[in-house]
Amino acid sequence: MQLHIEDETSSLKAVILGTAESCGPTPTPEQAYDPKSLEHILAGTYPLEADMVKEMDAFAEVFAKHGVKVYRPTVLKDCNQIFSRDIAFVIEDRIFHSNILPDREREFEAIQHVLDQIDPLKIIRPPEEVHIEGGDVMPWNNYIFVGTYTGEDYPDYITARTNKQAVEFLKEQFPNKTVKSFELRKSNTNAKDNALHLDCCFQPVGKDKAILHKNGFLVEEEYQWLVDYFGQENIFEITKDEMYQMFSNVFSISPEVVVSEKNFTRLNNWLREQGFIVEEIPYAEIAKQEGLLRCSTMPLIRS
Repeated sequence: MQLHIEDETSSLKAVILGTAESCGPTPTPEQAYDPKSLEHILAGTYPLEADMVKEMDAFAEVFAKHGVKVYRPTVLKDCNQIFSRDIAFVIEDRIFHSNILPDREREFEAIQHVLDQIDPLKIIRPPEEVHIEGGDVMPWNNYIFVGTYTGEDYPDYITARTNKQAVEFLKEQFPNKTVKSFELRKSNTNAKDNALHLDCCFQPVGKDKAILHKNGFLVEEEYQWLVDYFGQENIFEITKDEMYQMFSNVFSISPEVVVSEKNFTRLNNWLREQGFIVEEIPYAEIAKQEGLLRCSTMPLIRS
């Protein structure tokens, strides 16, 4: 397999879509990786496996409709494998093995059947001190946008997933690209004040538009850089509540086709006004785990 990813929106040919099968019992509060999951665990509203399987099946059907080759991870017993974006990401013709929370290492092993089709020299494992997850990494033509957190209290945040060593690592790997990092707002306890990954508060759509949430960024100048780059008229600014619902975590099948959650009425209307085809699917149960459509996918080939 010849990997090829240069951006977030070119025509998708092959993708890994996570699985909700055998995702295990509802976690205990101590096992929660993020404040939104914790909120639903404590409220007794944590999503059921059957509902999440249905939502992912709907996503798979959209891919089939658009002729995309879909790979699924091997199902591991009692293991949450929904968010395939966390475990790896592709830039150009290389796949990078994320250094993620240690007890999620098995999830990477579950895509071995895909890795076996890739030149081993193109499978990169960053050094141990490089913390990085795919939700924080966005190739965008000559840029690589990276969400990070570099505060002294980085170790205190289970929600801080990509460190400054990761930014330097990507600069070394891609000397011909501009690696542009953005400091994200983190909270272990309040989901509305936590941008878990860059794709929780920002995402490009089409060729020149973007979904953005100002409060997800710690440094106003960095937020403003994106506004200036895309142009104010091309930006859909989402509210704090819309960020909480994961409005920016949609997924592009092509520059014209965006998969979105069916309840995102304000966003979906805007996308259609801009000329996009919007494929609406139910994904509100999976959203309870602070991840949505982009988080569930790991694109391998875009043309």
